Amino acid sequence: MQQKTTRRALMALTGATLALSLPLAAQAQAANFPGKPVRIITPFPVGGAPDGTARVIADHLSRAWGQPVTVDNRPGGNGFIAIDAWKRGAKDGTDILILDNVHLAAYPALFKKLPYDPVKDFDTLLPLFRTYFFFTVGTNSKYKSVGDIIADAKANPGKLNYGSWSVGNPVHLGSELFESVTGTQMEHVIFKETTQLYTSVSTGELQFALGSAGTAGPMYRANRLRLLAVAAPKRSPHFPEVPTVAESGGPANFEVIGWNALAVPPGLPEAVKNKIRTDVQAALASNEMLEKYKVFGYEPFPATHAEFNAFVKSESQRFGDVIRKANIALD
Repeated sequence: MQQKTTRRALMALTGATLALSLPLAAQAQAANFPGKPVRIITPFPVGGAPDGTARVIADHLSRAWGQPVTVDNRPGGNGFIAIDAWKRGAKDGTDILILDNVHLAAYPALFKKLPYDPVKDFDTLLPLFRTYFFFTVGTNSKYKSVGDIIADAKANPGKLNYGSWSVGNPVHLGSELFESVTGTQMEHVIFKETTQLYTSVSTGELQFALGSAGTAGPMYRANRLRLLAVAAPKRSPHFPEVPTVAESGGPANFEVIGWNALAVPPGLPEAVKNKIRTDVQAALASNEMLEKYKVFGYEPFPATHAEFNAFVKSESQRFGDVIRKANIALD
């Protein structure tokens, strides 16, 4: 009887000691993290704006962590190539993934079957930036406001056209949303390259197209495009002369936004996730990153973990409603 009592007491003591040591072990793991080279896997090609921001983050983390941090570009395949490489990689936080709003909020409705689960496979730690889209027209366009586009589209159903570079991208879905909220019907024209797309807008071949500061901004500065409005809650700090959609005669609260987010494997210790989040946030606040934001027309996207996950859920619902209403599918 005495032996059983002693054994139980020892087991209880051992369990209590283990429970107390777990937080200490997690803290030690975070203090020593990463302890080896780190990869930032991205579905974006070398040289683009998302790649530029990823490389600033990598450089900052490399200095902060005392380990090489490299950017591993895996473009193509709707982002599935990069996601697959990340899923086959390390699960300890040393393989980090960058995704955008299409991967997390649009593809679940566009594809009947995805090679990933946007909820279970990723822990989206934080957003990296956001960029709002502009209504662009040629410099000789008859449209002086978004209200003019709406009036013409209602007077000539199905006659106006707009463009994008593929089915299901933010420009396409944002334009479908515009049709939906304004009760208009227009034609979607697909181009292979963004350069062709905005050149066609500048010549009047296309009536309009949504474009970001990165894609349409250079042609605007070259006086080949006009920006009628920005689909944002307030004017862009980079283009303060451009009104919002509501100010330009369009629907109130109309937004078309793009963003990138950083994801890690689910189940990482909170202390490790907090270290990654804190050090990435420091990179985002650096002068080098803020200069990149100016070049690319990006904006900071401050949000807590919970706030961002709620935002992603809201965007998924918004995109899903548009996709189902327009009967859009990619498989």
